[in-house]
Amino acid sequence: MRKIDIIINPASETKEPILSILNKHIGETDIEWQVHVTKMEGEAFTIAEALSGKTDLLAVYGGDGTVMEVARALHGSNTPIAILPGGTANVVAKELNLPLNIEEAIRLILSTEPVIQQIDMGMVNGCPFLIRVNLGILADMVTEASPEMKETWGQFAYGITAFKTMQQEAKAFRMTIDGKQFIQEAVALTVTNVGNIGRKGYAFLPGISITDGWLDVIALDKADFTSLLKITGSMLFQTDSAVLKHWKVKEMIIHMDQDESFLRDDTAETARELRISVSPGSLKVLVPNKD
Repeated sequence: MRKIDIIINPASETKEPILSILNKHIGETDIEWQVHVTKMEGEAFTIAEALSGKTDLLAVYGGDGTVMEVARALHGSNTPIAILPGGTANVVAKELNLPLNIEEAIRLILSTEPVIQQIDMGMVNGCPFLIRVNLGILADMVTEASPEMKETWGQFAYGITAFKTMQQEAKAFRMTIDGKQFIQEAVALTVTNVGNIGRKGYAFLPGISITDGWLDVIALDKADFTSLLKITGSMLFQTDSAVLKHWKVKEMIIHMDQDESFLRDDTAETARELRISVSPGSLKVLVPNKD
């Protein structure tokens, strides 16, 4: 690759001397490289959108929030993304079995053997998402985790807020899934493109993949302590769970009786109806060569 642009989120959780590390590995190569440092939320999207089609590779150093911004900007683009994990959970990196060590991730960029893999994204009400759409307590557990909590507890902050919101009553979600209608009582509903939950090797349910051309709908009908223990067991042993209802979908509509808050990746929005579809192979990502 002749030209690499690198977006850096200085608010990354890992607090590594990223500029020094980049210069150590790339500085003496003949690659033309340029660094773009974000200063505010949403700026990674703006930078990536401007660079789309103008660079050989767009590398992103930051957490999943920064990766999701860049992914939305590059949705449907020919410009590939490389992930330099620097966040709390690094869900996408773990889903794709990418190096989690920053120096190994940079060496992957410089390797002569990496491949470009096309991965899926989703669309909700005309807007792309990379990881998932959440409603109910799965949305609340993220929105109610303060920056201070995440600084202190890392990804366990989301578990703390989940227990705080688990007393919510179930709501009726009317869903049209690939033309078939369902009514599901649930305290939480997610439409996910990614199985990983933030720990390597752990997923919501087996069989969820970011490259299979499907989205996965998962509903939790109640959130008492017993149910959460069963969910934990299904994730630990990667087995199906009777507590979670699961559908694989290409297109769906979620109808609600009133405006409800939801998360599109990490963006909080409100709607009464969600029109969701998979966008197969719409993002190019640099991954290790498995051969």
